[in-house]
Amino acid sequence: MRVALMVTCINDALYPSTGQAVVRLLRRLGVEVDFPMAQTCCGQPMVNTGYLDEAVPVVRTFVDAFAGYDAVVTPSGSCAGSARHQHSIVARRSGDPALQEAVAEVGPKVYELSEFLVDVLKVTDVGAYYPHRVTYHPTCHSLRMLGVGDRPRQLLEAVRGIRLVDLPGADQCCGFGGTFAVKNADTSVAMGADKARHIRETGAEIVVAGDNSCLTHIGGVLSRQRSGVRTVHLAEILASTEARSIEGTLR
Repeated sequence: MRVALMVTCINDALYPSTGQAVVRLLRRLGVEVDFPMAQTCCGQPMVNTGYLDEAVPVVRTFVDAFAGYDAVVTPSGSCAGSARHQHSIVARRSGDPALQEAVAEVGPKVYELSEFLVDVLKVTDVGAYYPHRVTYHPTCHSLRMLGVGDRPRQLLEAVRGIRLVDLPGADQCCGFGGTFAVKNADTSVAMGADKARHIRETGAEIVVAGDNSCLTHIGGVLSRQRSGVRTVHLAEILASTEARSIEGTLR
C-alpha cells in the first residue's frame, strides 16, 4: 500500500511534532509513509471565505501531489473534510473535466488519522502508553463533515495507563472554525471560554483532539486562565510508548 502523509499547514508551520508522530506511529504499525514535497495548503481557508475561483490552483496542486497513492493520511479532520467534500465543489466550478476527474480519484482516498487506523488498518489498540488523566474534544469538522464518530475514542480507550474522562458538552464547537475566529472574535472567545470551563470541570491534565487548530484556540484560553491543563494532538498520544513518551513535546 502506497501511503502519503498530508501534514497540513498548521502542523508544518507550528506543530511538526504531530506530523512526526504520525510517521512514527504508522511505521510502528508496519506502514511505510511518503511525504510528497510538493504539497501545500488544502485550500479550506479560501473556500470557507468564498474565494472558490482562487482555490482552483490550490486544489490542482493538491491532486497533483497526492495522485497515485492508495491512501492519504492526515492528522486533521478539518483538512480531510476539505479534500473529501470541498474540492469537488471547486473542481465543478472550474469547468475543467480533468480536474474534476483527478479530484474524484484522490478525494475518497484521503483519511483523517483515526479513520485510517480503524477503517483501513483495522486496529484500535496501537500499542500506546500514556499515564495521564485525559479528556477528548471531538472537533466540528471531524464530527459533522467527516463523521468520524467514536473512532478516536476507541483508540484512546485502548491506550495503556490512560484515564479517559468524559467532557461535558463535548460536541459543542470550540469557537475556532478557521476564519470564523477572525470574523467573529468576541463570539469565538466566548465559545472558547465555555469549552475551557467544561475541560476544567473534568479535572483532566490533558485535553486531546484530532486538529491542532482547535487545540491552539482552546490552549490559548486555558493558558490565559493559568489552568495548568495542557493540549496534545491525538497522534502524539497514540505514538507515545513506555520506551518513548511525548513528555518532551507537551505544550
